[in-house]
Amino acid sequence: MLWIMRFSGFFTAAMLMIILSPSLQSNPPAEAIRSTYLEKHLRLRRPDSLNRFSFRRAPAFPNADECGSVDSKISVCDPNLVHVAITLDIEYLRGSIAAVHSILRHSPCPESIFFHFLVSDTSLETLVRSSFPLLKFKVYYFDPEIVRGLISTSVRQALEQPLNYARNYLADLLEPCVGRVIYLDSDLIVVDDIFKLWNTSLGSRTIGAPEYCHANFTKYFTGRFWSDRRFTATFVRRKPCYFNTGVMVIDLDRWRRVGYTEQIEKWMEIQKSHRIYELGSLPPFLLVFSGHVAPIEHRWNQHGLGGDNVKGSCRDLHPGPVSLLHWSGSGKPWLRLDSNQPCELDEQWARYDLHGHSE
Repeated sequence: MLWIMRFSGFFTAAMLMIILSPSLQSNPPAEAIRSTYLEKHLRLRRPDSLNRFSFRRAPAFPNADECGSVDSKISVCDPNLVHVAITLDIEYLRGSIAAVHSILRHSPCPESIFFHFLVSDTSLETLVRSSFPLLKFKVYYFDPEIVRGLISTSVRQALEQPLNYARNYLADLLEPCVGRVIYLDSDLIVVDDIFKLWNTSLGSRTIGAPEYCHANFTKYFTGRFWSDRRFTATFVRRKPCYFNTGVMVIDLDRWRRVGYTEQIEKWMEIQKSHRIYELGSLPPFLLVFSGHVAPIEHRWNQHGLGGDNVKGSCRDLHPGPVSLLHWSGSGKPWLRLDSNQPCELDEQWARYDLHGHSE
């Protein structure tokens, strides 16, 4: 009788471990990341701020004949897919929807694009589905607690939001079968075929991005950084150039092998105690990758169009061809349009805005 009771106790404990342990469940990686805390809170509330959003349904975007048909139930691991990662946030949701819309409109093979949405609130999934009923996508919950203790104050409060750091963890969040991804910010539109960007050769590099080697690289770090040889030594035998992390092609397989997430976190820990930079999530990327970036044509990140929202300044495009317009900076096109003070280029963004009821 005693051995039966012991066996029963052991069996019960084993079952509890299987039920409670994400690593032993058959859920996909993104599902396993969700915490019990998250599920409990999402069941209890729906943010009132969501009520102000109403998006029109985008038209269907079928593949061209040369693309071939795509099964609606295609697996995220299909090697023929193009993978794009974008964050979904209440304050930038309108921008994210416009970005997706622009990508689909300019791709001859839109059904072959798989979107990976990084969120801190999974209720946003419903809004995306209402605008893009046939879109191939998956939502990944990013727990703010992962980086809350690593984030330091920045020159703009928007740069301190935990979701702004989700790009650091793409290799952990996305399925292991996803070996490459295009990461895009929420304040941009694509006006070219994104397959061209996807097919960019990275060579032996882990990330690719447009570089700006004539920019004043020293301004991205404090005097404390430049006066300490322990820190400046990281750039020895490197020619560091500025690049904007809002548009990156990332080799996730190589990222995972090398362990770049841990390297970025190390610099964030140093920042907490030594204050070596002032700008959010950008400087750790510069510290780890600058000088080791596969250069991509500047047409793929015509950035800085956000200018300065306080002064109401408007920026022009850089000379040359344009494939992507990026409203980096504090001025966002949807805010300027709503206040009836748009810049000329904001009208370009408005073509892809789905906010509001259908006529």
